[in-house]
Amino acid sequence: METKNSSQPKDKHFLIAVDESESSKRAVLYVADIVGGFPGFAVTLLSIIPEPEEDFFDSGEEQIAWTKEKLEAANRMLENYRQIMIHAGFPPEKVRIRSCVGEEKSFSEAILDTRCDLSCCTVVVGRHHKSRTEEFLFGSTSTRLIREAKNCAVWVIE
Repeated sequence: METKNSSQPKDKHFLIAVDESESSKRAVLYVADIVGGFPGFAVTLLSIIPEPEEDFFDSGEEQIAWTKEKLEAANRMLENYRQIMIHAGFPPEKVRIRSCVGEEKSFSEAILDTRCDLSCCTVVVGRHHKSRTEEFLFGSTSTRLIREAKNCAVWVIE
């Protein structure tokens, strides 16, 4: 008697880190164009909101209100990007959104931690154009991702 392996092959999971920039929108559109409509792919759209310094707020209530407002705005943006992916052919259940307020980590660390948590095979980001001075002072998330990512592909979309 022949037995069949009943387990389905695991989806290739993309993590797309986004913000309100045009470069993020290009990254979403690129993935939608390249793999949208093909079976075997899943996407998580991630937004990381940078948290201001503690002394930015006069009170804890002000900080809570700020965080709530930023998360709501991020979730609206993520839902718009999610709809782009669905219209490109991704099944709705295979397009997830996740937003968080940044911790004491860099964006690249937060993205790579999320990648590990979700077992994503590919990280996708849009390239933000910074001056040499800005890049020297603040670094480049895409450069750090390329340098620090292990066991995954990194796509930087121009």
